[in-house]
Amino acid sequence: MDDIENPNEPLPSPRAARFGEGPEGKGARRERGLSTPRDSFPARLGKFFRDVRAEMKRVSWPSVNEVKNTTIITLVAVIFFAIYLFAVDHIWVFLLNGLSRVLNWMTGT
Repeated sequence: MDDIENPNEPLPSPRAARFGEGPEGKGARRERGLSTPRDSFPARLGKFFRDVRAEMKRVSWPSVNEVKNTTIITLVAVIFFAIYLFAVDHIWVFLLNGLSRVLNWMTGT
């Protein structure tokens, strides 16, 4: 009970906290800039496209050689794992068929 400032103070109702009337409601919205009316849809859309354009200018694009190198590395890795998984699959098929033949021979069918 030592961590409670005023134990006699009633707890805020869940409804009050849910609708922004609690201790973090209106202040938090005001801090985030949500207490004023929103701009119109065309204004928000224009701001979105301006922000996207500004962000795309900050992107560091890879050079042609970097793209070629990573593409080659990716293709080599894909081919390697395809061959590896093909071999593992065929080994399992061979082992399971052999086990099936042995079990059939043991049971006499």
